[in-house]
Amino acid sequence: MSTTDAIDVRDLQLPQESSALSAQRAEHGPRLAPRKVIQTYDPDEWEIFIEEWAAGLAPKYTRVQRFGGAGDRGVDVAGFKTAQGFEGEWDCFQGKHYDKSLTPSIAWPEMLKVFLLPVRNPLYTLPSSYSFIAPRGLATSLGHLISTPTELKKKFLEQVVSGNAKPFKDLDEASRAAVLSLAKVTDFSIFGSIEVLTLIHQHSLTPYHAARFGGGLPNRPAAASPPAEVLSGEMVYVRKLVDAYQERFDTVDSIPAAEAHDWTGRHLQRQRESFFRAEALRGFARDSVPPNTFEGLQNELYDAVVETAEAPHADGLERLRQTLDRAVSAQLSANALIQVTEPADRRGICHQLSNEDRLTWVTHE
Repeated sequence: MSTTDAIDVRDLQLPQESSALSAQRAEHGPRLAPRKVIQTYDPDEWEIFIEEWAAGLAPKYTRVQRFGGAGDRGVDVAGFKTAQGFEGEWDCFQGKHYDKSLTPSIAWPEMLKVFLLPVRNPLYTLPSSYSFIAPRGLATSLGHLISTPTELKKKFLEQVVSGNAKPFKDLDEASRAAVLSLAKVTDFSIFGSIEVLTLIHQHSLTPYHAARFGGGLPNRPAAASPPAEVLSGEMVYVRKLVDAYQERFDTVDSIPAAEAHDWTGRHLQRQRESFFRAEALRGFARDSVPPNTFEGLQNELYDAVVETAEAPHADGLERLRQTLDRAVSAQLSANALIQVTEPADRRGICHQLSNEDRLTWVTHE
């Protein structure tokens, strides 16, 4: 036995708006191409989509946060590279969901807002990059300016100096002078855009893509074999197995005894393999479907087997056998992960539930 730490499954920081993904949604999604789907979003949904995309760029960012709405100060979504947030390095993603391409007249006020951040609060820093993200992209005029940072800077400074259009004409002279001073020493290559095809492709690598666009789940990698020694993170369900073994085999009173016994040794190995398959499925779910989808599968399977697990049985091994059989035969269809779940995964989920003290095999009836 080993005192190795409990099994570590990555805990990515992801947006919390999404819930468990259904099998039908993952397979079929909306009946539109992704480029058409995103054009139907309202501004709030567009910002959530951008947040999902940015969160999928981990580990580039320590935290991704959405600020859209009134009072966002020109920052719809921020990707923070350090724990210092706006006081450290960060990237700005400005989502503009219009029914036309973005023009310079739309861009100038948004660019002004990001310069006003450090002007009005010295704790803020300018972003390392500032990206416009729009479902219909940039108009040719803005695209050329973005691609020539020197010209973009020149035109922006002209807007600040002339003060002819809102919100430039509303600037007080102190703010105007401060913005001019900061803009003059800023490298305008920080301004850019994310093209829609790039955005959709990168979003396809996040756990949120199937929920939005369908097309099924990615291929699931093979699960690793369990290590020779039982890990500390397995102890609860393995000890429950040993309790069930001991009811039928008096001498099997410990994990080493179970491993050494002819029948229980083989049986224990199979259960551990199933458990590690289920742990691999949990990790796959973290990368491929929204939060709560795997937990939804666990709960669905628990509902399918709990009556069998809590019914009277001759002994713990018989309770275990019938519960695992019920898990394999249960008609589960609501959860997206069913597409990639095999019988061993279902048995392994039962051991996960046992490990969480939701199922047990030896009861005192």
